[in-house]
Amino acid sequence: MPVTILTRGKAFLLDYLLILFYLVLIFCLYLVFPMQIEALFSGGPWRNQLAGFLIVTLPVSLYFAVSDSRLVGQTFGKRKTNIQAVDHHGQPLTFLHSFIRVLLKFLPWELSHFLVYRLVLLGDSPMPVSYTILGITIYGLMFTYILTALFTSKKQTLYDLLTRSRVVRK
Repeated sequence: MPVTILTRGKAFLLDYLLILFYLVLIFCLYLVFPMQIEALFSGGPWRNQLAGFLIVTLPVSLYFAVSDSRLVGQTFGKRKTNIQAVDHHGQPLTFLHSFIRVLLKFLPWELSHFLVYRLVLLGDSPMPVSYTILGITIYGLMFTYILTALFTSKKQTLYDLLTRSRVVRK
């Protein structure tokens, strides 16, 4: 039986509690070492993007990739909601399979970071058309992820379909 988007959302919210805890730890580090943390973000948009990626996106992505792979089997949220990401044969995902799935899953998130770092630098300047197109693309991907999870027969998101995976009850 396919796992509904509500169950997947609940699992993600539970996982987000762990992510929030991690972000609070980073904030505490900032309170102790403000100058050092700010120095990481003192370059241009590419350096800021890299720092944000290494501090937030990469650890969060690795959490999901490792946890959803056969190395662990389930994220905290998926374990609590009794669901699991599997390949098209119903087998647990390899780490590489899980990692590629996570890259696609968080693509809109990372693209939004990319856009925000550039929007901050605009100030009062007009927004380039390319930024508008990127913003539309980000929201388009997010809505496509949601709509595919709602309307496909196996309740698969676009990133599930592209990676030939799905989320099932364990």
